[in-house]
Amino acid sequence: MSKKVLSIVMGGGKGTRLYPLTKERAKPAVPFGGKYRLVDIPISNCINSGFKQIYILTQFNSTSLHLHLSSTYMFDTFSNGFVEILAAEQTFNDTSWYQGTADAVRKNFIHFRQQEPTHYIILSGDQLYRMDLDEMFRQHMESGAELTIAATLVDRQNASQLGILRADTKSQVVEFVEKPGPDKDIGWLKVPDNLPRSDKAKQAGKGYLASMGIYIFNAETMEEVLDNQLSDFGKDIIPGTINERKVNAYVFDGFWEDIGTIKNFYDTNINLASVNPDFNFYIEHKPIYTHKRYLPSSKINYCTFSQSLAAEGSIITNASIRNSIIGIRSIIESGADLDGVICMGHDYYETPEQMIKHRKDNHPNLGIGRGTMIRRAIIDKNTRIGEGCRIGLDNMEREDGDFGNYFVKDGIIVIPKAAIIPDGTII
Repeated sequence: MSKKVLSIVMGGGKGTRLYPLTKERAKPAVPFGGKYRLVDIPISNCINSGFKQIYILTQFNSTSLHLHLSSTYMFDTFSNGFVEILAAEQTFNDTSWYQGTADAVRKNFIHFRQQEPTHYIILSGDQLYRMDLDEMFRQHMESGAELTIAATLVDRQNASQLGILRADTKSQVVEFVEKPGPDKDIGWLKVPDNLPRSDKAKQAGKGYLASMGIYIFNAETMEEVLDNQLSDFGKDIIPGTINERKVNAYVFDGFWEDIGTIKNFYDTNINLASVNPDFNFYIEHKPIYTHKRYLPSSKINYCTFSQSLAAEGSIITNASIRNSIIGIRSIIESGADLDGVICMGHDYYETPEQMIKHRKDNHPNLGIGRGTMIRRAIIDKNTRIGEGCRIGLDNMEREDGDFGNYFVKDGIIVIPKAAIIPDGTII
């Protein structure tokens, strides 16, 4: 019997940890790396591994996500591939929202069964990694397991907030502890000495296997373990399945980062611009796919540009840019100075007529105005930051909160989508 694998990307709930970036968009649709969206990462991993039948499960602010997916992932007739959103919907049998990851899958079996899959791959929509999912699938088949859990090696500190697996010498998972915390003794959960581990992982003290939230289920098994009212894979389904069925661990030794918080999002983006970033976008045979925009090359006029990325379509004039990500269609005017800034760019260019009108209304033009200085901030799309502004220059510790036309999350200043920051503003 030939194998048919459906990929299911969990789009998450309200995305409160990434608010205000999720104020008007679903979490998987949050811009990333200057030109991508978070959802492009798991989808590209699936496509590069040969799995081209992909569902995205979400329930909040799905419009921008739908527009991105429908304009980006178009397969030809012969591949039988698709990328389709399944948002929470009311039916005669169920009128509730998704109650968790497992509940979201359960409520969509009516759609999945039509494809007659033999296996399911469950992926998270807010992680950065490259994985050969086909290799994981081959190991799953060879092991005879009903469920395979992708796991990454972590140290004791990081183990506190993750689901930790205990595997035997044959990689079979025999125990699972959800978020053990920093004080609990978990030495007995350490990986066996003969489990494959790189020298780098050993030197870094990475002795625990953490679930990555990536699973391969036999289709029949997933139907059976979800035949209940349990809501979440990590908290509910996985521990019970380990106790009753054969579950294997697939040890992933590459770079992996959960980018579900503002701090993780900021740090991971800024790292992309470093000399040797942890995640490499520059792999030609395994690209990260995204929307084709057909924009012109970025124009850099008389600038100082250091350890930064500039996406296409930007115009940057006489500015100093350091340790920053400059997104698509960004307009940065003369004398601007950015250090540690994620600028998501714009969805459109303003015409000269629109610029004149906005100036008459005392609104800055799209982009970052003349002489403005910004430090350690996230600038969401379509913002208007005026001339002579000073944002984040005082290096003070900031309390989190909503301050009107800007937010502070994890100590990082966030200028929300379409915000207007008048000339001379000091934040």
